[in-house]
Amino acid sequence: MALLINEECINCGACESECPNEAISEGENTYVIDPEKCTECVGFYDEAQCVSVCPVECIVPDPDHRETKEELLARKQRLHGE
Repeated sequence: MALLINEECINCGACESECPNEAISEGENTYVIDPEKCTECVGFYDEAQCVSVCPVECIVPDPDHRETKEELLARKQRLHGE
C-alpha cells in the first residue's frame, strides 16, 4: 500500500529527500506522496525512509492504495528499469 501524508504535516521537508522514487513533493498546505511512485521503499530499505525521519509521525498507510509487497516491488522495478 502506498503511504500518505496527513494534515498533521508541519512542512519541514525532512521526508522529501529521503524518497528513492522522488514520490514526495511540496503541496499547497503539506507535503504530498504520489501513490503511483510510492513503493514504501520496498526493494531499497527494510522500512519506509520518509516514515523513519518524520518528526511528527504524519506519514501513514493510504487506505485508498492497498498493494502487496510484490506489487510494490514490481512498481520499483518499473520506475527504475531493473
